[in-house]
Amino acid sequence: MPIEMSREDFEALVDEAIDVIPDEFWDQVENLVVLVEDEPPASEPSDILGLYDGVPITERDDYAGVLPDRVFVFRNPTLAICDTVDDVAEEIRVTLVHEIGHFFGFDDDQLHDLGWA
Repeated sequence: MPIEMSREDFEALVDEAIDVIPDEFWDQVENLVVLVEDEPPASEPSDILGLYDGVPITERDDYAGVLPDRVFVFRNPTLAICDTVDDVAEEIRVTLVHEIGHFFGFDDDQLHDLGWA
């Protein structure tokens, strides 16, 4: 049965997931924000858990003065597949690493091979 959780509690789990990602990883990230939305955009599948919106660092040339790239974590689809708070925390962690992997230029197949799909 899907778990119910307030947006505030969900965002706290996102913050916790961000905090456990090693600094060595974050030291290489620039111009990126992580956002929580309840639902994915209408143009995306309704069951996706996250989305990277930006230009991967492997494809950037002159990238000065642009708005930050964005990683979205979608609350309702995540809650729909989880039974416990621990499940939610794990799905958030995997989703964040997966979407930030796109920031670094990894495609879905590569992320799957690494265990982050």
